Amino acid sequence: MRLWSLTLLTKIYQRDFTRHASQKTKMSKKIAVCQMTSVADKTQNLQVVSNLVNDAANDGAQMIFFPEACDYICDNKNDIVKFAEPILGGNTVGKYRELAAKHKVWLSMGGVHEKDDSRPDKMYNTHIIIDSNGEIVQTYRKLHLFDVEIPEKNVRLKESDFSHPGAHVVTPVDTPVGRIGMAICYDMRFPELSTALASMGAEILTYPSAFTKVTGAAHWHVLLRSRAIENQTYVIAAAQTGQHNAKRQSYGHALCVDPWGEVIADCGEETSVYKVFELSSDKLADVRRNMPVFQHRRRDIYSLYTLALRKSPLPAHKPRTEVPDSPVRTVSGPTHVFGHVRVPDTCVFYKSKLTYAFVNLRCVIPGHVLVAPLRLAERNRDLTPEEADDFYRTVILVQKLMEKVHNTQSCTVTVQDGPDAGQTVKHLHCHVMPRKKGDFIDNDLIYLELAKHDQFKTGHPAKPARSLEEMQEEANFLKKELEKMIKEENLLSR
Repeated sequence: MRLWSLTLLTKIYQRDFTRHASQKTKMSKKIAVCQMTSVADKTQNLQVVSNLVNDAANDGAQMIFFPEACDYICDNKNDIVKFAEPILGGNTVGKYRELAAKHKVWLSMGGVHEKDDSRPDKMYNTHIIIDSNGEIVQTYRKLHLFDVEIPEKNVRLKESDFSHPGAHVVTPVDTPVGRIGMAICYDMRFPELSTALASMGAEILTYPSAFTKVTGAAHWHVLLRSRAIENQTYVIAAAQTGQHNAKRQSYGHALCVDPWGEVIADCGEETSVYKVFELSSDKLADVRRNMPVFQHRRRDIYSLYTLALRKSPLPAHKPRTEVPDSPVRTVSGPTHVFGHVRVPDTCVFYKSKLTYAFVNLRCVIPGHVLVAPLRLAERNRDLTPEEADDFYRTVILVQKLMEKVHNTQSCTVTVQDGPDAGQTVKHLHCHVMPRKKGDFIDNDLIYLELAKHDQFKTGHPAKPARSLEEMQEEANFLKKELEKMIKEENLLSR
């Protein structure tokens, strides 16, 4: 899992809010919000989608939004799971991609049933954005599962019976109609998610839905207008409507709400229908300028952290490409074991009898180096007493060096001991990171950055790998500085 902080990101994104909108001033974007009544017949549903895409595209829509379960709705758990298809290679998503490319429009397919090969008894509810070339730009797996059980009313609807929850907030997606924050249906009841997306620069929040009739009548308009008002974004909520089967009925009223909270499109309860409308960058900028609530947030008092943030599509949702090995795997010459990789001796700047210190492939901050036992010991508990003594003596020595070299008086010195603590290389190692005042908005945010800095094979955003030459140059420099420091200490001790 990769950890990110919204407090850290907000400063970056906030300065873009008005500027990003004003750069697009005078430009309106045409989009279509769709409403349909999905049934258990995937072919029938696909025909409805095809007709809506064709008609909305002819009406000039640049991007078309479809509801949750646009692929199908079944009346039993077994069929819900059995009919699920993979995102890549699946017939249904393949047809959606063909439609996008044929009509040269972007599509938001609000929640398809994604097959999970590792767990045949469950699937994912996955929102997909497809560009006008038919390429999958981004995916989002529904975080909040709708689980309701009221025995006295004989009501039981538990999405967790057949679906896994997602694991990430997805960063807003740049599209021709604006920067889109992705969510699905029940997610709208959790304002933390929408505020997280708005803090990262979302201009549009999407809630493709299959809202129940009863809850829709009570809460649908209120919730969606609230999300628009509090985040000063457009809200687009494509919707299911009508009777799907004997057990299921949806509320309808696919909506678009503007940043002031005004409903500018409502599909009512009709089926196989869409509304085309324009999004105005000027309106967005005006609302945010006239009532700058994001500038008024008291980040010195409270903050909102996103603990699992994803920027790139998951590996399962994009064509397989080989991730190049890191430079430390391919170098010739002497190396040292470091979990599943090898560290070239030219990247090592200190070596004792049982421990070595080396420069980092991906640094959280300048001067971020590592200390590890020469023997492959996975956890703290695996060290012998002699190794433990040597290891922590080396950590102290390296900390002194890094504070001297980087002219600091503090270091973050930490061990991620085990996978639940963030350890990704199965070899005990200590991170030594020289700290300066103000290097993070909140000092402890370094731990969030650390937890995600080296996750370069998980589809998450990561620090770029440094070149071997850059790492060797730093190691040579540190080796010389360490020799000088030791000589100076020896002279002082005489």
